[in-house]
Amino acid sequence: MFKLAKKYLGAFKKELIIGPAAKLTEAIFELIVPLIMADIIDTGINGGAGKPYIYKMGGLMILMGVFGLCCALVCQYLASRASQGVGTVIRNDLFRHIGTFSHAELDRFGTPSLITRITNDVNQVQSAVAMLIRLVVRAPFLVIGAAVMAMTIDLKLSLIFLAVMPLAAAVLYFIMFRSIPFYKVIQKKLDKISLITRESLSGARVIRAFSREDAEEKRFDEANEDFAETSMRVGRLSALLNPLTYAIMNLAIAAIVWFGGFRVNSGALSQGQVIAFVNYMTQISLALVVVANLVVLFTKAAASSARINEVFDTETSIVDGEGAVSRENTPKIEFRNVSFSYNANGDNALENISFTLNKGETLGVIGGTGSGKSTLVNLIPRFYDAEQGQVLIDGEDVKKYGLKELRKKIGVVPQKAMLFTGTIADNLRWGNENASEEELAKAAEIAQAKEFIDKMPDGMNTHINQGGRNLSGGQKQRLTIARALTGNPEILILDDSASALDFATDAALRKAIAASTDNMTVIIVSQRANSIKYADKIIVLDDGEAVGIGTHSELTETCEVYREIVMSQEGGAKA
Repeated sequence: MFKLAKKYLGAFKKELIIGPAAKLTEAIFELIVPLIMADIIDTGINGGAGKPYIYKMGGLMILMGVFGLCCALVCQYLASRASQGVGTVIRNDLFRHIGTFSHAELDRFGTPSLITRITNDVNQVQSAVAMLIRLVVRAPFLVIGAAVMAMTIDLKLSLIFLAVMPLAAAVLYFIMFRSIPFYKVIQKKLDKISLITRESLSGARVIRAFSREDAEEKRFDEANEDFAETSMRVGRLSALLNPLTYAIMNLAIAAIVWFGGFRVNSGALSQGQVIAFVNYMTQISLALVVVANLVVLFTKAAASSARINEVFDTETSIVDGEGAVSRENTPKIEFRNVSFSYNANGDNALENISFTLNKGETLGVIGGTGSGKSTLVNLIPRFYDAEQGQVLIDGEDVKKYGLKELRKKIGVVPQKAMLFTGTIADNLRWGNENASEEELAKAAEIAQAKEFIDKMPDGMNTHINQGGRNLSGGQKQRLTIARALTGNPEILILDDSASALDFATDAALRKAIAASTDNMTVIIVSQRANSIKYADKIIVLDDGEAVGIGTHSELTETCEVYREIVMSQEGGAKA
């Protein structure tokens, strides 16, 4: 937590100084009030000074209350500015830092956990900053100040204060020590709820199709009950703070009244001074309750800060290159003995892959499910880095390229068609933000999307809902292909991006890409042999290994795995 405070609170020095100072002024006024009350009782009532004196001192108390209110409002305003400002800056930095992560770091944290950290965890820190300014100075000052003021009235009776303080401090320490681990667990359980909620909402159609509503409700209930049970355990622990604190303070007040009575009878104290003692003990009691709640709040914030710092402390495994110079007369893409594993202790997802692809050629990648097709193409734009071997573009290792420079060369159409809220034109301009209407229309025509776009009432200005939910699977895939083509990339990667298209549209798409992109190097990942049949080169993957590289006719003769894929699909087609 101190790490975050050191980094982000420096920009709010004014709020950190003036806010607590205003609250401190309010606390000073509060400490003076019991003395005025004692004076009213001893001088105004018992001393016979009469109503004028009582009204005068009462007016002074009201005036101090008004000044105290003004100070509190100033502090509240500054605390809000600082807390909201810190929260905004942390969220921005956290979002920006997450944006630098490679797929490996995103896989490690998981989307639900990152969402929880950037929302709930930052909110906890934000609340802690507000309380830091408003109460961290005021509450301890009231406790210490009230004890000191009591000592100035009567040192012997103030020994009760000195006896009570260690007891209250012991209670606070015990609760804090026991509750901190629970709050860390609670945040992890909140991650799990976020995960289940996200899966249930995004997969609502699948859940209904399989009538799994009851099972999903049960899964959510179990996670929610687990979260609630842990929260209640720490809640029961935290709930001990207030009653234990009040019990200690009330016993102290009873002791003050009891022993104070003897001191009044002996003439060592006046009745007003005993009332002042009681008021100071009440102030301490209320301040300790505030301190108790601050302990809970800062305990939560400490757990959340640790989770936020974990994200900030994680550096991407994909380091931006210093720049590369493309070499002439070299293959456009080359893999040299490339191996890759998602888990350092697991089996390789790719094993010793080597091939070359020249400019303007088309490569087909085919293989069974889990054979490493998507993994292979993900190494080209450096979504992951090869652990062994080299991936080269234009004769230079991809690790030497700047990430923006590299990815500007490449248009990627992922397996899962992902569109963003906005118009069709907005989505297509992700490939080239300065693309003209003619360029958008050309990309849409090549991607076989122009026909259905023209039929829409607003054409290119048709609004797309979140995730493209108002479009069919095939329409989304064609738009993601058009988006990649808008950038006019040197390399186009189609990662099984025509799976939702019918055979005729798929064939028309491949024909249009071949006719309109003479110098573009194209990589087509597909489960369909027909989709990569006419590629200049085909690589066949089986369990992460390249078991065949060649043309369709060559592989039909020499590669048993490819031959089985072709025969099974042709047989299925005939049937």
